[in-house]
Amino acid sequence: MERSPAGDRLTGASRFVPSADAVPKENTLMDKAEILDWLREEDPARLAGLFRRADTIRRETVGDAVHLRGLIEISNDCRRNCLYCGLRAGNSTLQRYRMTAEQILECARKAVEYGYGTVVLQSGENTDIAADWVADAVSRIKRETPLAVTLSLGERTVEEFALWRKAGADRYLLRFETSSRALYERVRPVPAGMRSDRLALLRELGRLGYEIGGGVMVGLPGQTWDILADDLLQFREMDMDMVGLGPYLSHPQTPMGRKPWRFNAPEGEQVPNTEEMTYKVLALTRLLVPEANIPSTTALAAINTTDGRERGLGSGANVVMPNLTPPPYRDLYEIYPGKACASETAEVCRDCLRRRITAIGRVVGTGPGPRQRRALDPQSA
Repeated sequence: MERSPAGDRLTGASRFVPSADAVPKENTLMDKAEILDWLREEDPARLAGLFRRADTIRRETVGDAVHLRGLIEISNDCRRNCLYCGLRAGNSTLQRYRMTAEQILECARKAVEYGYGTVVLQSGENTDIAADWVADAVSRIKRETPLAVTLSLGERTVEEFALWRKAGADRYLLRFETSSRALYERVRPVPAGMRSDRLALLRELGRLGYEIGGGVMVGLPGQTWDILADDLLQFREMDMDMVGLGPYLSHPQTPMGRKPWRFNAPEGEQVPNTEEMTYKVLALTRLLVPEANIPSTTALAAINTTDGRERGLGSGANVVMPNLTPPPYRDLYEIYPGKACASETAEVCRDCLRRRITAIGRVVGTGPGPRQRRALDPQSA
């Protein structure tokens, strides 16, 4: 994919410079057959070796720093009717909210106070949130703080993405959830008159100079082993700067939460939405896109409250996302039930994550933590 000039890329403090030969070629050139073998692997000893391999590549390419991205859930309004998400427009039981610009700025100031290098502005997919309003909020954060800004506001026009990039936004996260068009349209119905192509939008975002992030749900009903392998290859093909992964979890106030759905996956072909499967996918992602920033997600922490985040970090992840959303909004941003840290204050969440990171021998990152690109070998350029 096209890349913007290096001068447009995010830079920051605490840069880890990986060696040019840090990643063995056999990792990044892994083919689909090998990926499928690993996805189906169940031998604990072999899987332990996979996790160690991913953790070693993580250390050699992005270092031991775990970067903290302060999450601000600015609105739970959504126009989409995804069959699994608690924010879906058809969920009439959900109280809707939208934060003010000043509330967002206050959260950003708190991020600086807590030592975070990035804030992530996230919302349901809602075009009623005016592009100019978002641009103003982004520009104020960039003027008043040293923070990097990641946006995760769903599908918007290329013109809006360009406006936000000009305002100072550094990264855009747009999870495509599955590379299968047929499955995507079944679980994420496209509103009348709307065209939905997240992979095409990610390419446009890359051309605009954003660091781009995608991701999928592991074990989405209808997701076969073959589809999941294609998802992983998509991360590599698009050279993702960020990859967000988590197990499929549905909200009880949704069609897929009320009854089991399998979308006729052939017998034995449905990928399970288990914790162990998520670690496998995370480890393979690290091997395929070794320089990417990969979070150990709140969904992992939701299904394993004891050490889900730590196991994710041990399988190749290098980012966690403490929640800065103020009460009572945090409880209202319920994509799935049992979200980790929903009842904690931002300060408690920060302290807890720092303890967890240092307890496993890692260090808390400083600065915005952009993707670090290895120097090219002149003979292979």
